[in-house]
Amino acid sequence: MVRDEVEGGKTRGSPTFQFFKAFFDIFVSMSLLPVCLIVASLLLVLNRRFNPGPLVFEQERMGRRCKPFTAYKFRSMLPAQLIERQAGDPVEQDRITKLGRFLRRSRLDELPQIFNVLRGEMSLIGPRPDYFPHAQEFLTSVPGYRARHDVRPGISGLAQTEVGYAQGPIETRRKVLADLYYIKNAGFLLEAWIVWRTFCTIFGRKGL
Repeated sequence: MVRDEVEGGKTRGSPTFQFFKAFFDIFVSMSLLPVCLIVASLLLVLNRRFNPGPLVFEQERMGRRCKPFTAYKFRSMLPAQLIERQAGDPVEQDRITKLGRFLRRSRLDELPQIFNVLRGEMSLIGPRPDYFPHAQEFLTSVPGYRARHDVRPGISGLAQTEVGYAQGPIETRRKVLADLYYIKNAGFLLEAWIVWRTFCTIFGRKGL
């Protein structure tokens, strides 16, 4: 039913909304560049003691039209040669460092993704991109999952602010429903609501 609803009336906002959304993405990302560089400089010092390993974590994610791209984050977990977590498994809490936990709760770990935004791979607001191998599984097991890739993925989005981190098939379906609602009802008011809710998450340190 979700797929029929989306395919029967895809809307991504008016041309005016899309123009301002693109402008907002570039303007905010450029404005955050100095912040990102300052945080990176601090982490280069702090990581030596509290979070040893590389500064940036790179991972292949599924982007618009289900194409892969490399997403960037400040690393918050102990390095691992192989990702063993399966699609739908909970986060490996034992690998998150104390400094990494602060980065995740404050969402500072997401800052390097502004480079993905400037490269046109992501937007500030949109469906959260999943790890590519996991996303490939969801394409065949979660109704409507493919349709959520009709738009650029986002650093934050309706599913992140209203559903939270999705663990397991039931929560993943709830996430997809929120993403499809966002795509179909895209507009200034919904975008502003998500921005507000994102700030609430950041300053409330409710990130995972």
